[in-house]
Amino acid sequence: MDCQAFDTPAGGFGWEGATHLRVQPTTGVGRLDLRAVWDFRELLFFLTWRDISIRYKQTLLGAAWTILQPVLTMVLFTIVFGQFAKMPSDGLPYSIFAFAALVPWTYFSQAISRSSVSLVNDPNLIKKVYFPRLLIPLSGAAAPLVDFLVCLVVLLLMMGWYGIPLHWNLLAVPVLLVVTLSAALAVGVWLAPLNARYRDIAYAIPFLTQFWFYASPIAYPLSLVPEKWRVLYGLNPMVGLIEGFRWALLGSAAPDQRILVVSGLVVVLLLASGLMFFTWMERALADVI
Repeated sequence: MDCQAFDTPAGGFGWEGATHLRVQPTTGVGRLDLRAVWDFRELLFFLTWRDISIRYKQTLLGAAWTILQPVLTMVLFTIVFGQFAKMPSDGLPYSIFAFAALVPWTYFSQAISRSSVSLVNDPNLIKKVYFPRLLIPLSGAAAPLVDFLVCLVVLLLMMGWYGIPLHWNLLAVPVLLVVTLSAALAVGVWLAPLNARYRDIAYAIPFLTQFWFYASPIAYPLSLVPEKWRVLYGLNPMVGLIEGFRWALLGSAAPDQRILVVSGLVVVLLLASGLMFFTWMERALADVI
């Protein structure tokens, strides 16, 4: 949607000299009003906080649910892959090797799940109030940041337990987190309007995240992938991001620059095309939700 302010001329309807806001459909696939998104930043904060409070409202364990999922997955992987399968872990204890990848992956998967169904969960808000619709999937992608920070604290405690020192590489974590958020938002702005029009898309999202999980180097190191296929493997943006997080958090070997570049380009292309697709689809959101 697009909006335009104008003044009522003297003698016209309404109060003389009053400023009105005209809301009209956007024209063109690439018409994205980022200034309107910035102007409504307080609403973004409200929507994000609402999602966070709803998640933990009337729960038995509260924020502990945030820790349980990656920790239990890490324990299972340590037993199956670390102890039984003797999976290599780049010279690190397997438990912390796996958990360092589960922290960004857990955020990424939750951000995709929430942003993809965000439009369907707010039909009354979309139909009755004007605001940039992009704020809804953006808030869905931003809400799991709290879970990420909690899991990051757990990882830092584990690093202290194993005697793994902190490095200056930690300064790269905020940059990697922004790119991870962008990757999740890129997927969300593609799936959210599709799910609003075709409700069976919601059933495919868990399968997508599960497939993506095993297609990412979480339970296994990137070194198991043949050298000639690694750049192609980097088309999965989580490959470069997970390797980047392991390097930033654990001080492991620096990731392949080619993979980082390929993964970064994929995120940029997905996000740019997704925003154009979302802008084109949002004109009919109120009619299909």
